[in-house]
Amino acid sequence: MNAPIMQATAQAIPGIIAPVPRQGKASTARMPDPKQKNIKLQDLLFRSVTRTFAFLVLAVLLAIIGSLVYGSLPAMRKFGFGFLTSAEWNPVTEQFGALVPIVGTIATSAIALLIGIPISFGIALFLTELSPSWLKRPLGTAIELLAAIPSIIYGMWGLFVLAPLFADYVQPWLIHTVGAAPVIGALFKGPPQGIGVLTAGFVLAIMVIPFIASVMRDVFDVVPPVLKESAYGLGCTTWEVVWNIVLPHTKVGVIGGIMLGLGRALGETMAVTFLIGNAHQLTTSILAPGNSIASALANEFTEAVGDFYTSALIELGLILFVITFIVLALAKLLLLQLAKGEGRRT
Repeated sequence: MNAPIMQATAQAIPGIIAPVPRQGKASTARMPDPKQKNIKLQDLLFRSVTRTFAFLVLAVLLAIIGSLVYGSLPAMRKFGFGFLTSAEWNPVTEQFGALVPIVGTIATSAIALLIGIPISFGIALFLTELSPSWLKRPLGTAIELLAAIPSIIYGMWGLFVLAPLFADYVQPWLIHTVGAAPVIGALFKGPPQGIGVLTAGFVLAIMVIPFIASVMRDVFDVVPPVLKESAYGLGCTTWEVVWNIVLPHTKVGVIGGIMLGLGRALGETMAVTFLIGNAHQLTTSILAPGNSIASALANEFTEAVGDFYTSALIELGLILFVITFIVLALAKLLLLQLAKGEGRRT
């Protein structure tokens, strides 16, 4: 092959005919990029900071549990398991029992949910399905503003406005009507005093409605419109659409909103303190004065004299923590079961 042909071939196929120049070691090594190194350092710092925050929250939780258990040890050693089953509360003789506050806490929270859940559901249903467009925003804002009212304002309003109305009209009517029933009549016995477990539970219902209604409204809004429109196109009524389409699609969020309201009701202090009557007596009537764990702590902690008195109050706080933890754990298990059921269904 002559020189002109070889030169033309080399120009056409340089990687085959023409020799490829060798690159030295200095040319093959990649120089470190300062910008990439800076990004890796920032990412490491960010992960370290967020991990620290997460462990800090866990450390605070463990510290609270540890302090409650440590402060409760004198009462635990003296009263044992009987502290949970005794209704006696006598600081003079240093005999304490948590049964009355536990029953009052559960009773007021149950009343709040029984009243608050249907009303919250109706509010969310109206805002998402029935309300005209010009009314949705102002009505939704008004509902959310109820959550911004301090609890002590609820307590004062309940004491000076709601309690007299209950004493003059609501409780006498309940005593003469429902109180005559053979089974549930025992819940509505006694004189109409205005304050009591029922009044405290009613105010708690007003306080938890904004939380439950807001969550229900938000989860109802995320239902795909095509599902509801298809149901309406088949001739379903609004109730059938809500019951068969909206609720099955949003049941996890609805239960989460209810648990949020229950957590608020369990730990509420000032409004319950104003209205429950703060009486350490165990009775079947929800019209009678009672006590709750939060109200007992608010009323008596500053006046506690002696190690056992203070330790008994701290143990009440530990019991409230355990009750809240159990309720939230059961709610989480329920949500997990619902999520598994949805996975199997799909």
